[in-house]
Amino acid sequence: MKKVIIFLMIIMAGVVIESCESNTYEDISFVANPTYTANVGPIVKSTCSGCHSGGQQFPNLESYAEVKDAIQNGSLLCRIDDPSICFGSIMPTSGRMPQTTIDMFILWQTQGFVN
Repeated sequence: MKKVIIFLMIIMAGVVIESCESNTYEDISFVANPTYTANVGPIVKSTCSGCHSGGQQFPNLESYAEVKDAIQNGSLLCRIDDPSICFGSIMPTSGRMPQTTIDMFILWQTQGFVN
């Protein structure tokens, strides 16, 4: 009986390990080459501009240049991905974006902020 339990535990451990996935930028299939106009901008407009427009909250995130600057010189990626690193709270305040969306922002940065 002890051998059966150990065997089942090994099988379960294998299933758990096998089910874990690791996404790289190349694995993001929904948007391989994100652009501001087609992908990032609409998300920022629907998720962020309610607070980050018209000078309500710093930084303004109303344009390509402002979003790019908030990533390059600010803490935008940190605030949407892991705010504990940048000593802030998660943005948007409604809750963390899906990881695939965060990965798309990172990919957009990695690929040179294509407009």
